[in-house]
Amino acid sequence: MAPTLSDTGSAPKGARGTARQATTNPQPPHKAHPYVLEGANVVLPTGTVKNGRLTIDGTKIAAHTPENAHTIDVRTHWVVPGFIDLHNHGGGGASFTSGTVEDVLHGIHTHRLHGTTTLVASTVTDDMDGLAHRAGLLSELAEQGDIAGIHFEGPFISPCRKGAHSEALLRHPDPADVRKLIDAARGRAAMVTLATELPGGLGSVRLLAEHGVIAAIGHTDATYEQTVQAIDAGATVATHLFNAMPQLGHREPGPIAALLEDERITVELINDGTHLHPASLQLAFRHAGAARVAFITDAMDAAGFGDGRYTLGPLAVEVVNGVARLVEGGSIAGSTLTQDRAFKRAVTVDGLSVEDTVAALCANPAKLLGLDDRVGSLEPGKDADLVLLDADFELRGVLRKGEWVKDPQLV
Repeated sequence: MAPTLSDTGSAPKGARGTARQATTNPQPPHKAHPYVLEGANVVLPTGTVKNGRLTIDGTKIAAHTPENAHTIDVRTHWVVPGFIDLHNHGGGGASFTSGTVEDVLHGIHTHRLHGTTTLVASTVTDDMDGLAHRAGLLSELAEQGDIAGIHFEGPFISPCRKGAHSEALLRHPDPADVRKLIDAARGRAAMVTLATELPGGLGSVRLLAEHGVIAAIGHTDATYEQTVQAIDAGATVATHLFNAMPQLGHREPGPIAALLEDERITVELINDGTHLHPASLQLAFRHAGAARVAFITDAMDAAGFGDGRYTLGPLAVEVVNGVARLVEGGSIAGSTLTQDRAFKRAVTVDGLSVEDTVAALCANPAKLLGLDDRVGSLEPGKDADLVLLDADFELRGVLRKGEWVKDPQLV
């Protein structure tokens, strides 16, 4: 029988732009195992298997099908790994940068409903005490397995490319200050974005590499040569490539050329149709290759919630028709993107293959985070994290650790 589709949760109703307490437990409410999803296009590391089978037993993907397994017909659907988001500031009306634990859990749950089963929570620029306090709160959620780590975006960024960050709170990336944030995160710091051309930048990159934290080049005014130096020092990620950095020039190629050409760099891309022209996205894929691209949302509170007034750190944001901009100055202030929309746009608008899109949303970020032994692909022994899409690439179901977050009521 084909699945009957329904949703087990939605964003809370109420005044838009106001952080909300979680109204549901962020853990999935419903499970059924063991069972076999049969007849779908199953995207595996080796390619897509048509009329494929995938067995779920408990919280894991199973290599063999138990005799008592229930078979579920999902013909005409796609089964892909759960999405991974390296760069996310909130959603569902809740902020990871300033909300309570309940707010953060609600934001996590909102993104899970859109297919993101693994998420890194991102901060924005604040004073050092504020960031240390936020790191303490988020590290507890990382220890509980609710998030995959913390991404510090700011305050170590260029005032020339600050975007939606408070210039008054920016500071140079002094390695001692960077170390304070690493320590405050209690081993849960996943990534730090910094303008590596600033005083202390290269030393901070080396410090991060020594501590197993991703050094990401972003919100930068660096030259091509300065970017090469940062990569040689240990930087491995380009924070939202093209955005908040000098444009690619024929005499001054700047950071974009350096980041695209170096095989050690994974480039983040925000595929919402606002941050990037489709030709820029194609340029990144063709030059860096599908194995070096990670789709991110850079989402803020309005993701999965709606238009209205919000705050991002200390700055006021207005969201109109799904585009977030600072009230003062009009700079783009994150996005309202969810990863299911990024997936559909990549395949139906940008013309990417499903396999390359899965790499950008799943396998590549999993490898970057060092989690590819558990998530990022559909293989026996890995977590049963998957997304069920229909023939039009609309999201129909989300499974996390063997339990349905968005339940298609499979029979």
